[in-house]
Amino acid sequence: MYIEQGYRGNIGLWKYFIIPLGFIGFMTFNYILTINSDINVEDAMASMIDKLGTNIVLIILLAPLVAGLFVVLGWTILVHQQSITSLTTSRKKIDWKRVFFAFTLWGGLTVLITLIDIFASPDDYVFNFNFPKFIVLAVITILLIPLQTSFEEYLFRGHMMQGLGILTKNKWVPLIITSTLFGLMHIANPEVEKLGYGIMVYYIGTGFFLGILTLMDEGLELALGFHAANNLITALLVTADWTAFQTDSIYRDISQPVLGLDVLVPVLVIFPILLFIFSKKYKWSDWKERLFGKVMRKEEFLAVENGDPS
Repeated sequence: MYIEQGYRGNIGLWKYFIIPLGFIGFMTFNYILTINSDINVEDAMASMIDKLGTNIVLIILLAPLVAGLFVVLGWTILVHQQSITSLTTSRKKIDWKRVFFAFTLWGGLTVLITLIDIFASPDDYVFNFNFPKFIVLAVITILLIPLQTSFEEYLFRGHMMQGLGILTKNKWVPLIITSTLFGLMHIANPEVEKLGYGIMVYYIGTGFFLGILTLMDEGLELALGFHAANNLITALLVTADWTAFQTDSIYRDISQPVLGLDVLVPVLVIFPILLFIFSKKYKWSDWKERLFGKVMRKEEFLAVENGDPS
């Protein structure tokens, strides 16, 4: 009953629209500026890095999203009068073991898959390791990236999913809307300009994967761990001149980027395997109800919470 946790706050559906609409408006404005600008995004990033350095640019990119996390959490506490625990999970307390399991699983697989690709295609990578620069990068990313990814999870899979679920009284509408909006949030990324809109299949597919994780596990913990590992390991291990994160990573990808069928591999192969692993570990059942079932009315939820399921 993750979505129903929103009933624990001072419900007012208008409260769920302020932050999402503001964020979507900001992202739309940014996208319109990007597509109507004569300046190439990749060139603009390169110019910023030349002037400020990779670490300062990384901080500039992460800072608004880090601030956004505190806005969402502050709004939850002060306006919704809801606890962070109930925004995070249907369990009595946040299960940090779930967060760390998802982080370790996906972080380890990401390292393994990347190293296999480096071994198979050595000409596509340059060893870029510089210890002093890497230590600074590690400190920045370890401090800021989990906050950045947590903002996206608390906004889309937390705040918006609970609000839309309570509004529509079902689970599939918030799953579809939040997953699609999560993907579209990345539309101004330099990867999209470089590879084309086909890469949106990956971004939206990732949104659906994280949304399914949240609904099936009745909480954000697995999504929080996965998302943090995905961005953190990528920033530390391998980046390229055309990606959103350009860092002093261990390796730099110098291959010519091409959009191919490999964009479907995570969505159609890797994510389903991960869902299978999580489902076995946490003994998920009743997929149809958890993904497409109805959301209780407040009275029904409170009756169940008070031990009166009738």
